Amino acid sequence: MTKSNNGAFRALLLAMTSSAALAACATAPAEVAPVDAAVPPMEEAEAEITTALTRAGVTPQQAGDDYYVSAKASVQARAGEDFVPRAKNVILFVGDGMGVSTITAGRIYAGQQKGLDGESYRLAMESLPYSAFSKTYSHDAQVADSASTATAMMSGIKTLSRTLGLRSGIAYGNCASVGGQGTDSIFEIAEAAGLATGIVSTARITHATPAATYAESADRNWEDDNQLGGTDCKDIARQLVDWDAGDGFEVVLGGGRGAFFPASVTDPETGEAAGRRVDEADLTEVWTAKSDDHVYITDQAGFDAVDFASSTRVLGLFEPSHMQYELDRAEDPAGEPSLAELTSAAITRLSQDDEGYVLLVEAGRIDHAHHGVNAARALGDTAALDEAVRAALDMTDAEDTLIIVTADHSHTLTLAGYPARGNPILGKVAYGPGGLARADDGKPYTTLGYANGETGCPPGEEDCARADLSDVDTTAKNFQQQALVFQGSETHAGEDVPLYASGPGAELFRGTIEQHEIFHVMGRASGLVTYED
Repeated sequence: MTKSNNGAFRALLLAMTSSAALAACATAPAEVAPVDAAVPPMEEAEAEITTALTRAGVTPQQAGDDYYVSAKASVQARAGEDFVPRAKNVILFVGDGMGVSTITAGRIYAGQQKGLDGESYRLAMESLPYSAFSKTYSHDAQVADSASTATAMMSGIKTLSRTLGLRSGIAYGNCASVGGQGTDSIFEIAEAAGLATGIVSTARITHATPAATYAESADRNWEDDNQLGGTDCKDIARQLVDWDAGDGFEVVLGGGRGAFFPASVTDPETGEAAGRRVDEADLTEVWTAKSDDHVYITDQAGFDAVDFASSTRVLGLFEPSHMQYELDRAEDPAGEPSLAELTSAAITRLSQDDEGYVLLVEAGRIDHAHHGVNAARALGDTAALDEAVRAALDMTDAEDTLIIVTADHSHTLTLAGYPARGNPILGKVAYGPGGLARADDGKPYTTLGYANGETGCPPGEEDCARADLSDVDTTAKNFQQQALVFQGSETHAGEDVPLYASGPGAELFRGTIEQHEIFHVMGRASGLVTYED
């Protein structure tokens, strides 16, 4: 099922918003505070912004859902009766799996990589004046997956883990159960209101977080028709190119072109058959056939050739599966843009639209590195996300652009062992000049570790003695941190995750919030969603 059954809804949206007048103050771009600067004083953060929007908000189809109702009431209570929507643009950054420990380790890592004091270094995201904690549980799970958490942020409800864009009344993996359980994401609402939209991800563009912007699927794994198992549902890649909200996405940049091709097509980078479709369709041709402005690119050269300051609509799929980790990107034969470059290009393209825009930027591979108990790559991608945030702050105006940086969930990464100030975050614990610290087994250990993962003691292992790391370079990018409990893949963690925000409506984030309230803040701050009873 796609988000195409709301024709009347979209027609109403367009009719209601076609005469909406938008205005924005032209001031200097927001600056990222220097490393040693203090957080902006609250009185500056709360300075009055005079630009107001006159958008006609709408009521999405999920408005009767209990989760929606409660989150709406919570956000409206914080907003008060005098709140005026002023966010012409909304940018949501999601660090997939970027919990508190990842941000702390990422901060130290980024500072140390720059030759600075890692502990006191401040990430660009940490310079944003408002912050909160977000509760990430799903409708049916204490520790959630990325599909349900992305749906929470995009559609304002909690739903079943492993499902996308649907309410909790469905049955997982059951096409017949999705009727009447659809949602309207903030992206669909924005498109129907005449705004520009874009998604950027280092994961497959059909993966859970980006897919939640446009897809409805009873199983997040239905990324291509080869995964449907004989069901009559529409796969996620097909839903992307068939997405009929407004005039469709202006820019889609990420990985995952294998879901768009049949196996008979040779991949342009690998020279091998990397396609997975069984319907023999080339979905990139469906995209480019939409208009002369629709283009498809696969590598750095193609990216560099696009004029993003134009009306071009870009589908960029840079890998058969996920994009490269930041630490491996330079080794890619065809070349790949950095997440900061992708973000800058997307903002440039979306800014051509006078009505405003909504943009998702996901650092999807933080999560993948954590699943592989590979902290180096997780922290490398965290630092890359922060550079993307820095780029967005430099390119946008804090008076008309709401920027949110958060995570969908956490991971089991820990920092422990009393390492000395300045100890390499990827290194072995050392108290100081006296040498390495030793655990009770007499062996050194790393500052970073995982509660579970593939480096734990496997079942049936007779000798479960912990490996001696004395002669191991734990700072190498391929090093896998030690784990306590064996799991073939390290798991998510369930603690609340940080959220940082700036711009109009950012003041609605404070304290501890429900994750699905993020949608409601975006909708309320932008005027895209009505909050009148």
